[in-house]
Amino acid sequence: MRDPYTILGVPKSASEDDIKKAYRKQAKVLHPDRNVTDPKAKDKFAELNSAYEILGDAKKRKQFDGGEIDAEGKPRFQGFPGGGAGGQGFGGARGGGAGPFGGSSFDASDIFAEFFRGGMGGAEARTSRRRTPQPGADLKVITTVSLADSIKGTTARVSLPGGRTLEVSIPAGVTDGKVIRLKRQGQPSPEGGVPGDALITIRVTQDNRFIIDGKNLRTRVPIPLEDAVLGGTVRVPTLDGVVELSIPPYSNSGQTLRLKGKGLPGADGAGDLFATLELTIPKEPDLELEMLMKRWRDRRPR
Repeated sequence: MRDPYTILGVPKSASEDDIKKAYRKQAKVLHPDRNVTDPKAKDKFAELNSAYEILGDAKKRKQFDGGEIDAEGKPRFQGFPGGGAGGQGFGGARGGGAGPFGGSSFDASDIFAEFFRGGMGGAEARTSRRRTPQPGADLKVITTVSLADSIKGTTARVSLPGGRTLEVSIPAGVTDGKVIRLKRQGQPSPEGGVPGDALITIRVTQDNRFIIDGKNLRTRVPIPLEDAVLGGTVRVPTLDGVVELSIPPYSNSGQTLRLKGKGLPGADGAGDLFATLELTIPKEPDLELEMLMKRWRDRRPR
């Protein structure tokens, strides 16, 4: 096999991070699934993996750089006893003279590579064992919750493509657009790997009773004329239900009253609910009211 540094295209001074990046970059290009028309694709990919198996392991890289192992990770033979000063190691570099198999450019690593590619657990077999099946695809689903449920928390039944349904726990304080990931609830893997995930996007529906102002809420409350003048109570909607709010005498239309802690929850405490009063008068003519207003107007200084 060729020099691992040459295969990965990195210098001998390359860092571990450089080696990893170079491997990932070439793996994307040389993967057999992307080169189905290339009959040598598997061999190229196996060679790449073998090179990374040496240089990606700090211990093996040190052994290779020190000449202790060859490009396939096997111990180098230092020569046979009695071989003499000019003896060539069995797994060493290509020599100039004829080798024991008659080739002047014989390299034992070529024989080993062919031998192991024949089914004895070489680079291709190691690559096959290491390959992790691709996981299944993720599923994306949208579910809606009310503003009140988004604050208190709730559960929602979600229908997935294919007819499956899931009971999803919606945490208190969830915001619009939040994505909840349900592990391994997506599509099954076609290769026998782990299923994908289900990604549930939360949509918080608008509540027409309120206007959101940061963590505060605002609402408008109609009050009759007599309560505006004399004072009284009015029923005000909140996220926890309806409460009664005291109206002070001589309240004006547009006046705002505060209900503390009835807004949206927050890390530093809940916001407030602001109720703006809206003065209403009877829709049908009321003779007694008209006479009262005339007397009241006549007494007012001009």
